[in-house]
Amino acid sequence: MTKEYDSAGGSIVAVDGLDLTIDDGEFVVFVGPSGCGKSTTLRCVGGLETVTEGSIRFGDEDVTDQKPKERDIAMVFQNYALYPHMTARENMAFGLKMSTELSSEEIDERVQATAEMLSIEELLEDKPKALSGGQQQRVALGRAIVRDPEVFLMDEPLSNLDAKLRAQMRTELQQLQSELDVTTVYVTHDQTEAMTMGDRIVVLDDGQLQQVGTPLECYHRPANQFVAGFLGSPPMNFLRVEADLEQQELQNAVFTLPLSESVATEIDSSELVLGIRPEHIELTDTPETHGEPSRLVEADVTVTEPMGDVTNVYLDIGGESVTVTTDGKTGASPGDQLYMHVPAAKMHLFDRETGEAIKHSDEPIDAADSPTATESTSPAETA
Repeated sequence: MTKEYDSAGGSIVAVDGLDLTIDDGEFVVFVGPSGCGKSTTLRCVGGLETVTEGSIRFGDEDVTDQKPKERDIAMVFQNYALYPHMTARENMAFGLKMSTELSSEEIDERVQATAEMLSIEELLEDKPKALSGGQQQRVALGRAIVRDPEVFLMDEPLSNLDAKLRAQMRTELQQLQSELDVTTVYVTHDQTEAMTMGDRIVVLDDGQLQQVGTPLECYHRPANQFVAGFLGSPPMNFLRVEADLEQQELQNAVFTLPLSESVATEIDSSELVLGIRPEHIELTDTPETHGEPSRLVEADVTVTEPMGDVTNVYLDIGGESVTVTTDGKTGASPGDQLYMHVPAAKMHLFDRETGEAIKHSDEPIDAADSPTATESTSPAETA
């Protein structure tokens, strides 16, 4: 599927050749930075935008040219868009009254059952101005749920909530989607939402698909440097290195690390980027007691960021910044000199020119949790 917009300077490609199949009942999260094309994709699936090239299918049905009301979908947006003059009950029932032939009794039964599911039955007679942000969002969700759609489309529905309520609603949404077993496409720029909520995540950048996989698959086996740097907080550290294939070493101005023969055979270019997650770096102030003292890199502490159970330690190594996530009881302070160890098994390597991954860390991933995008069949499909 491709979506282009006309502009004074020529056409702008918002979504570039996205090809994706979503499984029936699956919770798929589209994630990426602002302007990556995730909301545009959602709007195309919902019929709010026309597709420039390609098609959208719900099961065997081509819905590309159907209007939104003709597609069996329900949408929830960042802005709750509740009618201020209607009660919560009336807001939830309005869509059913306008688009179905259900009787008033049947509509009321659906609204009541959904309100109980969302724990808002005591709020049904209140108008939006009397409701908190979280309560308004539950009403907006209820309005979508009562329609009993084939597909839920959610565009950053939690972004207006405070951090505590957002975390609570993440859990509630997952439970609801599991109970309802409705195919759900969820858009967010928040990697925490993507990692915690999705059966699979779809990482987009500049309108192009970067990777599709389970959250852990994308985290531990990123397809390229963009995915590796986008997922994770603090983000993955990147250091420019040169590969000496004869000596089987990775080198830069500050350190030298051994390179296994098996990895060396996969490398076509000597110009690489070394990636290492902050939680995979080991720190010590006593290099003589370390099992591999020859592989230690001297570093200066610039900032420490206590987070409770962990502390983020920011290091300077030869003018390059490295972040390490370590035990919250660390005694490191700005100005300290420490030594960091980069375990070979935890290293990622990327081609410096293309950004494509060459080597991943050896973090185990359950194969049962890592389906490929091509293995899915679904009621929602773009091509």
